[in-house]
Amino acid sequence: MSVKPFSEEYPRVTPYICVDGAAAGIDFYVAVLGATERMRMAGPDGRIHHAELGIGNSIVMVADEFPDLGFRGPKSLGGTPVNLYVYVEDVDAVFAEALARGATELSAVKDEFYGDRVGQFEDPFGHRWHVATHVEDVPPEELEKRAGKAMSG
Repeated sequence: MSVKPFSEEYPRVTPYICVDGAAAGIDFYVAVLGATERMRMAGPDGRIHHAELGIGNSIVMVADEFPDLGFRGPKSLGGTPVNLYVYVEDVDAVFAEALARGATELSAVKDEFYGDRVGQFEDPFGHRWHVATHVEDVPPEELEKRAGKAMSG
């Protein structure tokens, strides 16, 4: 019997985010993004060593900070260079729920030239999320025109 080099049950790229207060983070992602908790492993100290959330057909792995292992959240590092882009059914409702639960608005929800209605927030734990609903299929030649216009100022 041979072992496959990767599991067919997981996407090939799976974000693993460090959240200072992972249990509260999981609650936030469930309430705001409609995530489902697939599993959770907590240590005797109550810290979450590993959890998995399903968001649509994606998985996000979550754990508490473990500074001794170099695993730190964005607030401990002074911010994050990473943005997570997630499609949702109703971007306006999700965005409003995120703000109501302590997220900070970075970019208001608006229709973008590429066919998504999108807004950006920073969650209470320092992670940055773009939430979007696809609202228009834009043909490639129209996308090129719109992109040129949008990027020319």
